[in-house]
Amino acid sequence: MDQFSYSDGFTSTDTAAASRDGGRDSLLLVAPLKLDSMAVPVTVRIRNLSSGGLMAEFAGRADIGDAAEVNVRGIGPIAGRVAWVAEGRMGIAFDREIDPKRARKPVAVPPRKAAPIQRGIL
Repeated sequence: MDQFSYSDGFTSTDTAAASRDGGRDSLLLVAPLKLDSMAVPVTVRIRNLSSGGLMAEFAGRADIGDAAEVNVRGIGPIAGRVAWVAEGRMGIAFDREIDPKRARKPVAVPPRKAAPIQRGIL
């Protein structure tokens, strides 16, 4: 053991936060969110997305444990539960893992048909 070793019972890294941070993608997506307590979905801004959950800007009322469904572009509807709520933000833990990179892929748009070339006589 090093003569300068010191242990105060605390670690410099919160292991739970470190494991949550693995694979988290910071982005800005707009998506519809539906909570069981809502009659209609509302639009939220997704700020962080990982395989296990997301953080979104949300000004409404939600309780920890509420069932939620968010429809993320490129992925589709994802069911989960409200994991935490803070001023203007919320975290949702997904019921299943997703591939967050799919949300960054461009949405397929059918190619435009080129207008036929008209040839005139000079």
